[in-house]
Amino acid sequence: MISYPSRHCTVELQALPSRIGQVRRILSAQLRYWHLDPLIDRAALGLTELLTNVHQHAEPDKMCTVEIELLLDRLMISVRDHDPRLPVADVKDADALATCGRGLAMVAAVSESWGVRPDGDSGKVVWFTLPTPVAAARAEASRPPQRTAVEKPVRRFAEVGARVDLRRPEHAPARSAVVG
Repeated sequence: MISYPSRHCTVELQALPSRIGQVRRILSAQLRYWHLDPLIDRAALGLTELLTNVHQHAEPDKMCTVEIELLLDRLMISVRDHDPRLPVADVKDADALATCGRGLAMVAAVSESWGVRPDGDSGKVVWFTLPTPVAAARAEASRPPQRTAVEKPVRRFAEVGARVDLRRPEHAPARSAVVG
């Protein structure tokens, strides 16, 4: 089996609002470099939510590490911080009208999968994945073809102005193929 190496990008930052915008631009540039332009909006939204959570909730500091990893058919984005407390939001029961507390619900909505795991004694990693266009194309190709009803336009014969008697050929003027 031939395997292709994964691609990896790591950014360490303090999760402040001005830095979050910079990391979004880094993410966008990296995805363009990997020719994954269709994923930029969803990836940037998910990453923004994870970094905003670090900014609002992480203690003792706002330092974190963003990892962007391109696997064979998945893009994985993770944020590692130094706060061991795991998120407690229930993404299934997120209030649609709430002004806060919907970050992980949004991550769940835009991603294929997401999760959180402890990182040693002093930290955690929150991650999400997006299928790459290659993976989406493979999934589409593995589906059985669906028949769709296509209404064919009705074809009508063109009306002819004068009737032509096919038993009596008409004479056409003589033409010469020789120039001159």
